[in-house]
Amino acid sequence: MFSKLNLWSRALRVKQWTKNLVLIAVAFFAWADASQHLRAIPWQVAGLATTGFILFCWVSSGVYIFNDLRDREADRNHPVKSKRPFASGALEVRSGIVAGVLLLLAGLAGSVFLGMPFFACVATYLLLQAAYTLLLKKIALVDVVVIALGFVLRAAAGAAALDARISHWLLACTFLLALFLALCKRRHEKCLLGAGGGSHRKALAGYHGPVLDFMVMVCAMAVVSCYGAYTMLAETRERFNTNWLCLTVPCVALGVARYLWLVYRGNSGGAPERVLLTDPIMLAIMAVYAAVVLAVV
Repeated sequence: MFSKLNLWSRALRVKQWTKNLVLIAVAFFAWADASQHLRAIPWQVAGLATTGFILFCWVSSGVYIFNDLRDREADRNHPVKSKRPFASGALEVRSGIVAGVLLLLAGLAGSVFLGMPFFACVATYLLLQAAYTLLLKKIALVDVVVIALGFVLRAAAGAAALDARISHWLLACTFLLALFLALCKRRHEKCLLGAGGGSHRKALAGYHGPVLDFMVMVCAMAVVSCYGAYTMLAETRERFNTNWLCLTVPCVALGVARYLWLVYRGNSGGAPERVLLTDPIMLAIMAVYAAVVLAVV
């Protein structure tokens, strides 16, 4: 029984539900924004954010299942992905189809109750992922941009669930951070698979090592610069009634630097969620960041 649960946990990619914590983060910043008058209803904010998080987990897991089902033949040629439940044959294709359909229908149906803006974010995410699975994942650079847009839609959904505003700067930070992580993942795959990477993922043939390294570094600097600018905007200071949100910038810079070190020295980057959940230094940086945010807002 436990082995079966483990197989389904891997098929649903439960560890990757950490990506959907973007909704919780956006909800927190919306609650802390004094101009949005959400501080009087903290439990309602928490409930709506948690519901949105759960619904996005269902939808994203459904997408992962269909993506793995479609790619199972190619995954069998990958040293790591060949161990996935559907690629290895540990789970039946028919079971995956049933589970995927149920998850997608439940996620879409549930999202209606959080309002049409939230439903629109979920539906757009599904359409984007369908285009990614069928075509866009084969095109270099377009594939990582689509991944980053998926995170932007998560952030927008977090605001939509609360009927709250979200800063364009915060959306830009989300996009750049996701793009940075996606490029690091492509670099890891490029190094792992070498010249044969294009046979597993067509987009990898379009990435050139030195150019990919350059894009990773540019995105790393852009993440820190964009977030730093966001914390220092007069609008941001007015929303949060503090001039000290800029104290979180060193944490973001250290987090990006640590991730770069793990990618280039630790040969990580293939699974961002694993790094975020297991690296003690990264966990400490995130804890300090959370503590500073709570202290200043």
